[in-house]
Amino acid sequence: MTIRHNKLYLGGISAETLVRKFGSPLYVYEENALRAQYRKLARSITYPYTRIFYACKANTNPEIMKLFGHLGARATPKASARRAGIEAVSVGEVKIARRAGFPVKDIIFTCDNLTPEEIKYLIRHKIAVSADSLGQLEKFGRLNPGGKISLRVNQGIGAGMHSHIITGGRDSKFGIYKTQLDEARRLAARYRLRITGLMQHIGSGVLDEKIYLRAMHALLTVAHKFPDLEFINLGGGIGIPYRPEHKPLDLKSTGAKISEEFRGFIKAYGRELKLYLEPGRFLVAESGILLATVAEIKKTPAHTFVGLNTGMQHLIRPAIYGAYHEIVNASRMRGPKKKVEVVGNICESSDFLARGREITLPREGEILATLNAGAYGYSMSSNYNSHPRPAEVMARAGRARIIRKRERI
Repeated sequence: MTIRHNKLYLGGISAETLVRKFGSPLYVYEENALRAQYRKLARSITYPYTRIFYACKANTNPEIMKLFGHLGARATPKASARRAGIEAVSVGEVKIARRAGFPVKDIIFTCDNLTPEEIKYLIRHKIAVSADSLGQLEKFGRLNPGGKISLRVNQGIGAGMHSHIITGGRDSKFGIYKTQLDEARRLAARYRLRITGLMQHIGSGVLDEKIYLRAMHALLTVAHKFPDLEFINLGGGIGIPYRPEHKPLDLKSTGAKISEEFRGFIKAYGRELKLYLEPGRFLVAESGILLATVAEIKKTPAHTFVGLNTGMQHLIRPAIYGAYHEIVNASRMRGPKKKVEVVGNICESSDFLARGREITLPREGEILATLNAGAYGYSMSSNYNSHPRPAEVMARAGRARIIRKRERI
Protein backbone atom coordinates (compact mmCIF):
# COMPACT_ATOMS: atom_id res chain seq x y z
CA MET A 1 0.00 0.00 0.00
CA THR A 2 1.13 3.52 -0.77
CA ILE A 3 -0.35 7.00 -0.40
CA ARG A 4 -0.28 9.43 -3.32
CA HIS A 5 -2.14 12.73 -3.60
CA ASN A 6 -3.75 11.91 -0.23
CA LYS A 7 -5.36 8.75 -1.65
CA LEU A 8 -4.73 5.06 -0.98
CA TYR A 9 -3.07 3.05 -3.75
CA LEU A 10 -3.10 -0.75 -3.87
CA GLY A 11 -0.73 -2.54 -6.20
CA GLY A 12 -0.02 0.81 -7.84
CA ILE A 13 -3.70 1.65 -8.47
CA SER A 14 -5.85 4.03 -6.45
CA ALA A 15 -8.66 2.49 -4.45
CA GLU A 16 -11.11 4.83 -6.14
CA THR A 17 -9.98 3.68 -9.59
CA LEU A 18 -10.34 0.04 -8.58
CA VAL A 19 -13.89 0.66 -7.39
CA ARG A 20 -14.80 2.58 -10.56
CA LYS A 21 -13.53 -0.29 -12.69
CA PHE A 22 -14.64 -3.33 -10.70
CA GLY A 23 -17.48 -2.08 -8.50
CA SER A 24 -18.12 -1.83 -4.75
CA PRO A 25 -17.74 -3.55 -2.37
CA LEU A 26 -14.54 -5.15 -3.61
CA TYR A 27 -11.84 -7.44 -2.21
CA VAL A 28 -8.38 -6.45 -3.48
CA TYR A 29 -5.23 -8.53 -2.97
CA GLU A 30 -1.75 -7.12 -3.49
CA GLU A 31 0.23 -9.83 -5.23
CA ASN A 32 3.59 -8.52 -4.04
CA ALA A 33 2.46 -8.84 -0.40
CA LEU A 34 1.54 -12.51 -0.97
CA ARG A 35 4.90 -13.19 -2.55
CA ALA A 36 6.82 -11.38 0.20
CA GLN A 37 5.10 -13.24 3.05
CA TYR A 38 5.69 -16.65 1.51
CA ARG A 39 9.37 -15.98 0.84
CA LYS A 40 9.89 -14.49 4.30
CA LEU A 41 8.61 -17.64 5.96
CA ALA A 42 10.28 -20.08 3.56
CA ARG A 43 13.67 -18.47 4.06
CA SER A 44 13.40 -18.18 7.83
CA ILE A 45 13.77 -21.95 8.38
CA THR A 46 17.06 -23.37 7.22
CA TYR A 47 16.35 -27.06 7.84
CA PRO A 48 16.56 -28.31 4.21
CA TYR A 49 13.59 -30.71 4.23
CA THR A 50 11.01 -28.15 5.26
CA ARG A 51 7.78 -27.86 3.34
CA ILE A 52 4.98 -25.30 3.50
CA PHE A 53 1.38 -26.41 3.04
CA TYR A 54 -0.89 -23.40 2.62
CA ALA A 55 -3.92 -23.71 4.94
CA CYS A 56 -6.41 -22.78 2.27
CA LYS A 57 -9.35 -22.32 4.65
CA ALA A 58 -7.93 -18.82 5.17
CA ASN A 59 -8.68 -17.97 1.54
CA THR A 60 -9.75 -20.59 -1.00
CA ASN A 61 -9.49 -18.43 -4.09
CA PRO A 62 -7.91 -20.79 -6.66
CA GLU A 63 -5.69 -18.05 -8.10
CA ILE A 64 -4.14 -17.42 -4.68
CA MET A 65 -3.63 -21.16 -4.21
CA LYS A 66 -1.96 -21.43 -7.63
CA LEU A 67 0.33 -18.51 -6.80
CA PHE A 68 1.67 -20.28 -3.71
CA GLY A 69 2.18 -23.48 -5.71
CA HIS A 70 4.33 -21.62 -8.22
CA LEU A 71 6.16 -19.64 -5.54
CA GLY A 72 7.01 -22.77 -3.61
CA ALA A 73 8.88 -24.21 -6.54
CA ARG A 74 11.11 -21.14 -6.75
CA ALA A 75 11.45 -19.97 -3.14
CA THR A 76 14.83 -21.64 -2.62
CA PRO A 77 17.32 -23.69 -4.66
CA LYS A 78 15.99 -26.86 -2.99
CA ALA A 79 12.75 -26.74 -4.96
CA SER A 80 11.88 -30.40 -4.41
CA ALA A 81 12.05 -29.96 -0.65
CA ARG A 82 10.28 -26.62 -0.60
CA ARG A 83 7.50 -26.95 -3.19
CA ALA A 84 4.30 -25.63 -1.62
CA GLY A 85 1.33 -27.86 -0.99
CA ILE A 86 -2.19 -27.39 0.31
CA GLU A 87 -3.62 -28.21 3.74
CA ALA A 88 -7.33 -28.94 3.45
CA VAL A 89 -9.99 -29.48 6.10
CA SER A 90 -12.91 -30.55 3.91
CA VAL A 91 -13.55 -32.63 0.82
CA GLY A 92 -14.64 -29.39 -0.86
CA GLU A 93 -11.21 -27.85 -0.25
CA VAL A 94 -9.54 -30.98 -1.62
CA LYS A 95 -11.57 -30.66 -4.82
CA ILE A 96 -10.74 -26.96 -5.17
CA ALA A 97 -7.03 -27.72 -4.67
CA ARG A 98 -7.10 -30.44 -7.30
CA ARG A 99 -8.85 -28.14 -9.78
CA ALA A 100 -6.21 -25.50 -9.00
CA GLY A 101 -3.57 -27.95 -10.23
CA PHE A 102 -2.30 -29.55 -7.02
CA PRO A 103 -1.74 -33.31 -7.36
CA VAL A 104 -2.94 -35.46 -4.46
CA LYS A 105 0.64 -35.96 -3.26
CA ASP A 106 0.77 -32.21 -2.57
CA ILE A 107 -2.41 -32.17 -0.44
CA ILE A 108 -2.64 -33.06 3.24
CA PHE A 109 -5.89 -33.29 5.17
CA THR A 110 -6.78 -32.53 8.78
CA CYS A 111 -9.90 -34.38 9.93
CA ASP A 112 -12.81 -33.08 11.98
CA ASN A 113 -15.99 -35.13 12.48
CA LEU A 114 -15.97 -36.88 9.12
CA THR A 115 -18.74 -39.01 7.68
CA PRO A 116 -17.95 -42.53 6.36
CA GLU A 117 -18.46 -41.20 2.82
CA GLU A 118 -15.85 -38.48 3.35
CA ILE A 119 -13.37 -40.98 4.80
CA LYS A 120 -13.88 -43.28 1.81
CA TYR A 121 -13.26 -40.36 -0.56
CA LEU A 122 -9.94 -39.55 1.14
CA ILE A 123 -8.83 -43.17 1.08
CA ARG A 124 -9.91 -43.66 -2.53
CA HIS A 125 -7.96 -40.61 -3.68
CA LYS A 126 -4.94 -41.39 -1.48
CA ILE A 127 -4.99 -38.09 0.40
CA ALA A 128 -2.57 -38.00 3.37
CA VAL A 129 -4.71 -37.68 6.51
CA SER A 130 -4.15 -36.65 10.13
CA ALA A 131 -6.72 -38.41 12.32
CA ASP A 132 -8.30 -36.12 14.90
CA SER A 133 -9.71 -38.72 17.32
CA LEU A 134 -9.51 -42.35 18.39
CA GLY A 135 -12.85 -42.93 16.68
CA GLN A 136 -11.55 -41.60 13.38
CA LEU A 137 -8.41 -43.69 13.72
CA GLU A 138 -10.50 -46.82 14.14
CA LYS A 139 -12.72 -45.94 11.18
CA PHE A 140 -9.68 -45.44 8.96
CA GLY A 141 -8.28 -48.75 10.22
CA ARG A 142 -11.45 -50.63 9.34
CA LEU A 143 -11.71 -49.06 5.89
CA ASN A 144 -8.01 -49.06 5.02
CA PRO A 145 -6.17 -51.74 7.05
CA GLY A 146 -2.43 -51.70 6.51
CA GLY A 147 -2.44 -48.09 5.33
CA LYS A 148 -0.60 -44.97 6.45
CA ILE A 149 -2.01 -42.41 8.87
CA SER A 150 -0.79 -39.45 10.88
CA LEU A 151 -2.17 -38.19 14.17
CA ARG A 152 -3.24 -34.75 15.25
CA VAL A 153 -1.98 -34.46 18.82
CA ASN A 154 -3.42 -32.18 21.50
CA GLN A 155 -0.60 -31.57 23.97
CA GLY A 156 -2.79 -29.48 26.26
CA ILE A 157 -1.16 -26.31 24.90
CA GLY A 158 -3.32 -23.67 23.26
CA ALA A 159 -2.84 -20.08 22.14
CA GLY A 160 -4.46 -17.49 19.92
CA MET A 161 -5.86 -13.98 19.71
CA HIS A 162 -9.39 -15.04 20.76
CA SER A 163 -10.88 -17.99 22.63
CA HIS A 164 -12.81 -19.04 19.51
CA ILE A 165 -9.59 -19.66 17.55
CA ILE A 166 -7.55 -21.51 20.19
CA THR A 167 -7.32 -25.06 18.89
CA GLY A 168 -5.28 -26.79 21.59
CA GLY A 169 -5.67 -27.36 25.32
CA ARG A 170 -8.11 -29.16 27.61
CA ASP A 171 -11.17 -27.26 26.34
CA SER A 172 -10.48 -27.73 22.64
CA LYS A 173 -12.46 -30.15 20.48
CA PHE A 174 -9.40 -30.81 18.32
CA GLY A 175 -6.83 -33.57 18.37
CA ILE A 176 -6.04 -36.81 20.15
CA TYR A 177 -5.25 -35.78 23.71
CA LYS A 178 -1.76 -36.59 24.95
CA THR A 179 -3.08 -39.09 27.51
CA GLN A 180 -4.73 -41.08 24.67
CA LEU A 181 -1.62 -41.65 22.56
CA ASP A 182 -0.87 -45.13 23.94
CA GLU A 183 -4.42 -46.17 23.00
CA ALA A 184 -3.88 -44.65 19.55
CA ARG A 185 -0.80 -46.81 19.06
CA ARG A 186 -2.73 -49.93 20.11
CA LEU A 187 -5.54 -49.12 17.69
CA ALA A 188 -3.06 -48.56 14.86
CA ALA A 189 -1.41 -51.91 15.59
CA ARG A 190 -4.80 -53.67 15.59
CA TYR A 191 -5.42 -52.53 12.00
CA ARG A 192 -1.77 -52.63 10.90
CA LEU A 193 -1.79 -48.89 10.33
CA ARG A 194 1.62 -47.21 10.06
CA ILE A 195 1.72 -43.91 11.94
CA THR A 196 3.99 -41.90 9.64
CA GLY A 197 3.38 -38.40 10.93
CA LEU A 198 2.49 -36.31 13.98
CA MET A 199 0.93 -32.86 13.73
CA GLN A 200 -0.47 -30.25 16.05
CA HIS A 201 -2.10 -26.84 15.77
CA ILE A 202 -2.33 -24.78 18.95
CA GLY A 203 -4.36 -21.86 17.64
CA SER A 204 -4.47 -18.91 15.27
CA GLY A 205 -2.85 -15.51 15.50
CA VAL A 206 0.12 -16.54 17.65
CA LEU A 207 2.70 -13.77 18.07
CA ASP A 208 4.52 -15.27 21.07
CA GLU A 209 7.65 -17.14 20.06
CA LYS A 210 7.96 -18.86 23.43
CA ILE A 211 4.63 -20.69 23.33
CA TYR A 212 5.15 -21.75 19.71
CA LEU A 213 8.54 -23.24 20.58
CA ARG A 214 7.17 -24.83 23.76
CA ALA A 215 4.50 -26.60 21.74
CA MET A 216 7.10 -27.77 19.23
CA HIS A 217 9.29 -29.15 22.00
CA ALA A 218 6.34 -31.06 23.49
CA LEU A 219 5.51 -32.63 20.11
CA LEU A 220 9.11 -33.66 19.45
CA THR A 221 9.33 -35.23 22.90
CA VAL A 222 6.31 -37.41 22.11
CA ALA A 223 7.64 -38.24 18.63
CA HIS A 224 10.36 -40.53 20.00
CA LYS A 225 7.62 -43.07 20.85
CA PHE A 226 6.69 -43.45 17.17
CA PRO A 227 9.40 -45.32 15.20
CA ASP A 228 7.92 -45.09 11.67
CA LEU A 229 7.61 -41.33 11.30
CA GLU A 230 8.24 -39.65 7.95
CA PHE A 231 7.33 -36.10 8.97
CA ILE A 232 6.55 -33.76 11.84
CA ASN A 233 3.89 -31.12 11.21
CA LEU A 234 4.02 -28.02 13.43
CA GLY A 235 0.71 -26.74 12.06
CA GLY A 236 0.08 -23.08 11.43
CA GLY A 237 -1.03 -20.32 13.74
CA ILE A 238 1.61 -17.67 13.09
CA GLY A 239 -0.18 -14.36 13.45
CA ILE A 240 0.09 -10.90 11.97
CA PRO A 241 -0.11 -7.58 13.86
CA TYR A 242 -3.72 -6.44 13.46
CA ARG A 243 -3.65 -3.75 16.16
CA PRO A 244 -1.20 -0.82 16.23
CA GLU A 245 0.29 -2.07 19.50
CA HIS A 246 0.93 -5.58 18.18
CA LYS A 247 4.47 -6.58 17.27
CA PRO A 248 5.10 -9.14 14.51
CA LEU A 249 6.77 -12.42 15.34
CA ASP A 250 10.53 -12.19 14.79
CA LEU A 251 10.66 -14.81 12.04
CA LYS A 252 14.43 -14.74 11.74
CA SER A 253 14.80 -15.61 15.42
CA THR A 254 11.92 -18.09 15.51
CA GLY A 255 12.99 -19.80 12.29
CA ALA A 256 16.55 -20.21 13.55
CA LYS A 257 15.34 -21.78 16.81
CA ILE A 258 12.92 -24.11 15.01
CA SER A 259 15.72 -25.26 12.69
CA GLU A 260 18.17 -25.77 15.56
CA GLU A 261 15.74 -27.77 17.69
CA PHE A 262 14.59 -29.91 14.79
CA ARG A 263 18.17 -30.76 13.84
CA GLY A 264 18.79 -31.83 17.43
CA PHE A 265 15.66 -33.99 17.36
CA ILE A 266 16.71 -35.60 14.06
CA LYS A 267 20.10 -36.48 15.48
CA ALA A 268 18.49 -38.22 18.45
CA TYR A 269 15.77 -39.86 16.33
CA GLY A 270 18.39 -41.41 14.09
CA ARG A 271 17.24 -40.42 10.58
CA GLU A 272 16.04 -37.49 8.53
CA LEU A 273 12.37 -36.53 8.67
CA LYS A 274 10.45 -33.84 6.80
CA LEU A 275 9.29 -30.76 8.65
CA TYR A 276 5.87 -29.40 7.66
CA LEU A 277 4.27 -26.02 8.37
CA GLU A 278 0.64 -25.07 7.66
CA PRO A 279 0.42 -21.25 7.57
CA GLY A 280 -2.81 -19.63 6.44
CA ARG A 281 -3.44 -16.24 8.02
CA PHE A 282 0.25 -15.29 7.96
CA LEU A 283 0.47 -15.71 4.20
CA VAL A 284 -2.69 -13.93 3.07
CA ALA A 285 -4.08 -11.59 5.77
CA GLU A 286 -1.99 -8.50 5.08
CA SER A 287 -2.40 -8.76 1.31
CA GLY A 288 -6.18 -8.32 1.37
CA ILE A 289 -8.20 -5.09 1.60
CA LEU A 290 -11.99 -4.78 1.55
CA LEU A 291 -13.06 -1.61 -0.25
CA ALA A 292 -16.57 -0.29 0.36
CA THR A 293 -18.54 2.86 -0.41
CA VAL A 294 -19.94 5.14 2.28
CA ALA A 295 -23.71 4.91 1.78
CA GLU A 296 -24.84 7.14 4.65
CA ILE A 297 -23.65 9.20 7.59
CA LYS A 298 -26.10 9.05 10.52
CA LYS A 299 -25.72 11.17 13.63
CA THR A 300 -27.42 10.50 16.96
CA PRO A 301 -26.92 12.21 20.34
CA ALA A 302 -24.39 9.50 21.22
CA HIS A 303 -22.64 8.53 17.98
CA THR A 304 -21.76 9.21 14.36
CA PHE A 305 -22.47 6.09 12.31
CA VAL A 306 -20.67 5.64 9.02
CA GLY A 307 -22.77 3.18 7.03
CA LEU A 308 -21.17 1.13 4.25
CA ASN A 309 -22.51 -0.93 1.36
CA THR A 310 -20.90 -3.99 2.94
CA GLY A 311 -20.98 -5.52 6.40
CA MET A 312 -20.72 -8.69 8.43
CA GLN A 313 -21.90 -10.75 5.46
CA HIS A 314 -18.60 -9.98 3.73
CA LEU A 315 -16.29 -9.67 6.76
CA ILE A 316 -17.71 -11.43 9.80
CA ARG A 317 -14.61 -11.46 12.01
CA PRO A 318 -15.41 -8.25 13.93
CA ALA A 319 -18.96 -9.48 14.66
CA ILE A 320 -18.05 -12.96 15.93
CA TYR A 321 -14.54 -12.46 17.34
CA GLY A 322 -14.52 -8.78 18.17
CA ALA A 323 -11.62 -8.73 15.72
CA TYR A 324 -9.79 -5.47 15.10
CA HIS A 325 -9.18 -4.33 11.52
CA GLU A 326 -7.61 -0.99 10.75
CA ILE A 327 -9.97 1.14 8.64
CA VAL A 328 -8.86 4.16 6.60
CA ASN A 329 -10.57 6.68 4.35
CA ALA A 330 -9.03 5.67 1.03
CA SER A 331 -10.43 8.79 -0.66
CA ARG A 332 -8.81 11.23 1.84
CA MET A 333 -6.11 9.57 3.90
CA ARG A 334 -5.24 12.77 5.76
CA GLY A 335 -7.71 15.30 7.11
CA PRO A 336 -9.70 16.20 10.21
CA LYS A 337 -10.40 13.03 12.16
CA LYS A 338 -13.48 12.09 14.12
CA LYS A 339 -14.39 9.15 16.32
CA VAL A 340 -17.07 7.15 14.48
CA GLU A 341 -18.84 3.80 14.43
CA VAL A 342 -18.29 1.98 11.13
CA VAL A 343 -21.34 -0.17 10.42
CA GLY A 344 -22.65 -2.38 7.66
CA ASN A 345 -25.90 -2.82 5.76
CA ILE A 346 -27.09 -5.97 7.56
CA CYS A 347 -30.19 -6.02 9.76
CA GLU A 348 -28.27 -7.12 12.88
CA SER A 349 -27.14 -5.12 15.89
CA SER A 350 -23.74 -6.83 15.78
CA ASP A 351 -23.01 -5.51 12.27
CA PHE A 352 -20.07 -3.32 13.25
CA LEU A 353 -16.72 -3.26 11.45
CA ALA A 354 -15.29 -0.85 14.02
CA ARG A 355 -16.48 0.90 17.18
CA GLY A 356 -15.23 4.28 18.36
CA ARG A 357 -12.57 4.49 15.65
CA GLU A 358 -10.84 7.74 14.69
CA ILE A 359 -10.65 8.17 10.92
CA THR A 360 -10.72 11.04 8.46
CA LEU A 361 -14.41 11.92 8.62
CA PRO A 362 -15.92 10.41 5.46
CA ARG A 363 -18.46 11.86 3.11
CA GLU A 364 -21.13 9.90 1.29
CA GLY A 365 -19.68 8.26 -1.81
CA GLU A 366 -16.11 8.10 -0.51
CA ILE A 367 -14.28 4.78 -0.21
CA LEU A 368 -13.27 3.20 3.09
CA ALA A 369 -10.62 0.47 3.14
CA THR A 370 -10.69 -2.27 5.75
CA LEU A 371 -7.14 -3.60 6.01
CA ASN A 372 -5.67 -7.03 6.79
CA ALA A 373 -8.78 -8.70 5.35
CA GLY A 374 -7.10 -11.32 3.17
CA ALA A 375 -7.57 -14.15 5.68
CA TYR A 376 -11.02 -15.38 6.72
CA GLY A 377 -12.68 -12.52 4.87
CA TYR A 378 -14.15 -13.81 1.64
CA SER A 379 -13.77 -17.44 2.77
CA MET A 380 -16.17 -16.81 5.70
CA SER A 381 -18.52 -14.55 3.74
CA SER A 382 -22.17 -15.36 3.12
CA ASN A 383 -25.33 -14.25 1.36
CA TYR A 384 -27.02 -13.21 4.60
CA ASN A 385 -29.91 -10.80 3.97
CA SER A 386 -29.62 -12.03 0.35
CA HIS A 387 -26.63 -9.83 -0.44
CA PRO A 388 -24.35 -11.05 -3.26
CA ARG A 389 -20.69 -11.51 -2.44
CA PRO A 390 -18.20 -9.00 -3.88
CA ALA A 391 -15.72 -9.53 -6.65
CA GLU A 392 -12.08 -10.35 -5.88
CA VAL A 393 -9.22 -8.64 -7.69
CA MET A 394 -5.46 -9.24 -7.80
CA ALA A 395 -3.35 -6.08 -8.18
CA ARG A 396 0.30 -5.70 -9.04
CA ALA A 397 2.49 -3.02 -10.63
CA GLY A 398 -0.39 -0.84 -11.78
CA ARG A 399 -2.47 -3.66 -13.21
CA ALA A 400 -5.45 -5.50 -11.76
CA ARG A 401 -7.38 -8.57 -12.85
CA ILE A 402 -10.55 -10.26 -11.67
CA ILE A 403 -9.86 -13.52 -9.83
CA ARG A 404 -13.49 -14.09 -8.80
CA LYS A 405 -16.52 -12.49 -10.40
CA ARG A 406 -19.07 -10.54 -8.40
CA GLU A 407 -22.13 -12.56 -7.49
CA ARG A 408 -25.55 -11.58 -8.78
CA ILE A 409 -29.00 -12.20 -7.44
